Amino acid sequence: MSKRAAIGAAHWLHLAAAPTFAIMAVLTGVFGGSADALCSATGASSLGGMVPMYLLMTAFHSAPWLKLIGSHARASQVSKSSA
Repeated sequence: MSKRAAIGAAHWLHLAAAPTFAIMAVLTGVFGGSADALCSATGASSLGGMVPMYLLMTAFHSAPWLKLIGSHARASQVSKSSA
């Protein structure tokens, strides 16, 4: 694999993290998990479950998406101002 191809693959993998964790949060919230059921049965905080953890991971891995959106917005503004 060439260096350029490896960088491209890493870029797309980097973008895949946030949506993957968001999907995992939704699926865990909808279908539940045995660990979450055990924790709620013992009176543990609802903030300690898997759904909040996946949502935090989504937030922490959203930087590549924010950069991508920002670069597209800047490119759009530049093209509008030059027209």
